[in-house]
Amino acid sequence: MGYHRALGTRQIQMLAIGGTIGTGLFLGAGTNIAKAGPSLILTYAVAGLALFFVMRALGELLTYRRAPGGFADYAREFLGPFWGYATAWTYWVIWVTTGMAELTAAGEYIQYWWPGFDQWKTALIALVVLFVINLVSVRLFGELEFWFAMIKIAAIVMMILVGLAVLIFGFSDAGATASVTNLWSHGGVFPQGFGATLMTLQMVMFAYLGVELVGVTAGEAKDPEKNIPRAINALPIRFALFYLGSLLVILSVVSWTEFEEGTSPFVLAFTKIGIPAAAGIVNFVVLTAALSSCNAGGLYSTSRMLRTAGVNGDGPRILARLNSRGVPVLTVVISAVVMGIGVVVNAIVPDKAFEYITSVSTGGALMVWTVIVVAHMRYRRAVAAGRLAPSPYRMPGAPYTNVLVLAFFAFVTLLIAWEADTRVALYVMAAWMVVIAVGWPLVRRGSAERARVPVATASADRT
Repeated sequence: MGYHRALGTRQIQMLAIGGTIGTGLFLGAGTNIAKAGPSLILTYAVAGLALFFVMRALGELLTYRRAPGGFADYAREFLGPFWGYATAWTYWVIWVTTGMAELTAAGEYIQYWWPGFDQWKTALIALVVLFVINLVSVRLFGELEFWFAMIKIAAIVMMILVGLAVLIFGFSDAGATASVTNLWSHGGVFPQGFGATLMTLQMVMFAYLGVELVGVTAGEAKDPEKNIPRAINALPIRFALFYLGSLLVILSVVSWTEFEEGTSPFVLAFTKIGIPAAAGIVNFVVLTAALSSCNAGGLYSTSRMLRTAGVNGDGPRILARLNSRGVPVLTVVISAVVMGIGVVVNAIVPDKAFEYITSVSTGGALMVWTVIVVAHMRYRRAVAAGRLAPSPYRMPGAPYTNVLVLAFFAFVTLLIAWEADTRVALYVMAAWMVVIAVGWPLVRRGSAERARVPVATASADRT
């Protein structure tokens, strides 16, 4: 028995959209604007282009061979068993820690309406509800994520339309100062210097975390050969609309000089325009974004990656089990329990310490994206040598685009190492790789007996 293919075109498309919209845009962009000014738009464009090529590489792999374990399976096939094992567990850690942060964020957002309600109670309630939904069926998960994504999209589209109306007709409190000249009239496009713009790259990359979730859904998607390429091909439009479009409009309506660290660009823009209850509206959207991230990344993707570890012999074989509805119950439980521990830990440690824990997401994402690109290069070499069949969906410009993307990731890593506040991400990843290396001999010792689940199960996953 394998995964049930219950995710349709509508849900796959929304998962792709939801994976690229999170608190990084709704909240983090304000801090980045204060640091880089209008040039932040260029940073998002460059990072988005790099991630589009990563997704095209992943799309080619997904259409070459459907892999229930997503990119961890391709890492195993083209880079070796160690990298399959390392990718599966690293991706699990990335999203478990991100899930901890998002649950905590949900507790903070609720304080806006109910300041007397304990933060940990909100986090616990959210975790329990999402946990039950993920246990019921993948169809219910997909439906919930569809509506989460719809709320985020509606907020962004409303901001763009209202902002354009202010720019064209000049109404509202912001009409007198709203102008596209705000993009260059307050110190130029790079008002803080080119170096300040570069230093926002690592935070922008974190904002794109989740775009690769499309690869995790392939095992449970209807007609993935058609739906996965459609979702990936639409990414440039989504990036242009949701990130570039919203920032262009916001920074035209509100001068970048009015932003401060921690300021939500959406709250500030809505407030300047004079929309009633602007802070409440955006707070609801950000709450939705946090729950969406916890749902899609924290529970769904982590449980599937844990099952991949069980299927491939990179973890206890019991992790590979599915129930009658095709849900990996045990791995959902494990991920939920670990995230629950994170809620408790966050209640008793300083905020800075918890930020250090979640910083593993940035470094881990760069590693996973790098593995995807390198695995794709190895696949192309095998195709050129006649050992594997070519995919009908090809990454443009390969292998030159692969090299450019890898060089870009190396540059971002250097930027992370440059700043003391972000350098901790590399320390955490180095420590994590030590843990991975120590665990590898233990995995290899037992892999001869449980390298694969029974043939019937493996076959079912690929049918």
